Amino acid sequence: MITTTTPPTSPQGIGQTVRSDTHRSPLRDFLRTETGSAVALIAAAVAALVWANVAPGTYERLWETPLAVELGSVGIDLELREWVNSGLMALFFFVVGLEARREFDMGELRERSRMTLPLLAGLTGMVVPVLTFLAFAAAAGAGSGWGVAMATDTAFALGTLALLGKRLPEALRTFLLTMAIVNDVVALAVIAFAYSSSLSWLALLIALAIFAAILGIRHAGVRHSVPYVVLAVGLWVALLESGIDPVATGLVVAMITYAYPASRTDLEHTSGLFRLFREQPTPELERSLRQGLATVISPNERLEQIFHPWTSYVIVPLFALANAGVHITWASFTDALTAPITLGILIAFVLGKPLGIVISATVTTWASRGRLRPQVGWGAVLAGSSASSVAFTVPLLIATLAFNEEQLTQAKYGILATIAFSFALTWLITVAIRALPKSGRARALLGTGEGIIDLVAPVDPERDHIRGPRNAPVTVVKYGDFECPYCAQAEPMMRQLRDDVGGDIRFVWRHLPLDDVHPRAQLAAEVSEAAARQGAFWPMHDILLSHQGELSPQDLMRYAEELGLDLRKFQRDLRTHAGASRVAEDVETADRSGVAGSPTFFVNGRLHRGAYDLATLSESVRAAQERATITEH
Repeated sequence: MITTTTPPTSPQGIGQTVRSDTHRSPLRDFLRTETGSAVALIAAAVAALVWANVAPGTYERLWETPLAVELGSVGIDLELREWVNSGLMALFFFVVGLEARREFDMGELRERSRMTLPLLAGLTGMVVPVLTFLAFAAAAGAGSGWGVAMATDTAFALGTLALLGKRLPEALRTFLLTMAIVNDVVALAVIAFAYSSSLSWLALLIALAIFAAILGIRHAGVRHSVPYVVLAVGLWVALLESGIDPVATGLVVAMITYAYPASRTDLEHTSGLFRLFREQPTPELERSLRQGLATVISPNERLEQIFHPWTSYVIVPLFALANAGVHITWASFTDALTAPITLGILIAFVLGKPLGIVISATVTTWASRGRLRPQVGWGAVLAGSSASSVAFTVPLLIATLAFNEEQLTQAKYGILATIAFSFALTWLITVAIRALPKSGRARALLGTGEGIIDLVAPVDPERDHIRGPRNAPVTVVKYGDFECPYCAQAEPMMRQLRDDVGGDIRFVWRHLPLDDVHPRAQLAAEVSEAAARQGAFWPMHDILLSHQGELSPQDLMRYAEELGLDLRKFQRDLRTHAGASRVAEDVETADRSGVAGSPTFFVNGRLHRGAYDLATLSESVRAAQERATITEH
């Protein structure tokens, strides 16, 4: 997704701050938040264990406290733990659904064929653990809890990968997230139909009618949040009354919440609204400006930004606090060591889930003759499958529905044990990968699968402005604006990157003048093209970026004279707008590639999703170098 904004001119320090905040992809933000939430989740689980053993009576009494919400003669009466499990957790699955929808609309899954392998791996990674669990628990009369062995805990799994840092490739996180979402969708369906009470068809029909109303107001273009909130609450209540666990409400609503990148046209329209408001700060124009801003950013992104911190740092830890408390006694602990439920859950996750994922990925790659293969190496697939072998949120939720008190205690032992085993196994796999020779390590991590190419117009050596070796294995394309301060701030980093990497990288400049905020950007772009006609594009490029406050016609002529250009030819080219068509072509390719602002970078055709500081860009370039080396061999 494009996260570059079109910022106004600002001082250097402000520009640095804005870059670090506005050039992060939603997936990167999501993963960073998951890192912290995994720590919060562990802390809450430990707190629940301590509380349940230091004061077990108060722990159970609190979470069994009835809490009623009444309106006249009707109302809902649930225990506090049920409000957390079925109420607040609906918001957690809402955030998970938003991320799934965004990946489907703008991420790796926008090429639908890429859904096949993680979908199959996610399903097989559920079937094998379920069969493994049944092999242990069915004979003990606990087969009804088969759903516990299905779903990966998304927060813990992504937190494990994030804690391991640069040991694993970024693409593995997308692969793992997709599988985790498949797990959650299927698990919620299982909760709804296998672990819900007898159905009330009238309430279910009401729920369907409310869902149809949500689709109706979305189709009508209603953007105000209040109608959606009211209908979503109504849907939750209707599902609760129907006998279906209403936790699925969040996922259902999220999956119909579209995600789309900010378009340059909408951004220009919003800039115009801001100028009108600046000239006449009236309430009417202020309302129009707010509506314009709301239109630019998709509801998916805005809602996740609001709810994700709450679910990560409040709701999921609160769920752990309410459900992870196990009163540990020596007798219960020794019983759990040999209990079919405990062993079934532990082995199903630690062995069964990685086995199911790896087998599915291998068979799919073989059956498709390599057309469908992981976008990472097989070592990374193995590490990701082991990271996904952690059970907590959804398994614990299903365990509370499937087991009685003694069985639930045994299930909690098994679920908590998967956390330690999963992290230890993933760490050992990464250690083994790092012990490989450099070429083998790169192949094990990155693989040979082809990634999505975001740049719709390939680099053309006969047309594009290229700085560096023409046959370099890494190409960095920059869409820029000569009046954009952030483009100028990025240029020293480009030079440093060129010095660090040497002959393995080439740079391409393409024009994206933002006329609505930079009034001289179009003229500066045409000036650079006039210089290019005399073989001086890059010298003029450097002068323009280093003198952004001096772009008057007199200044531009002075720069042409300093470069020794033919001034008559230079003036004629400017007067006839000889370079305008070339600039327009670049803008058109930027629009087709989804570029909304400047600067925007593409590394070997892939959109650079991150801050454009030296460390982040270097990391992307080195990853592209390693992948290019694998492809060559």
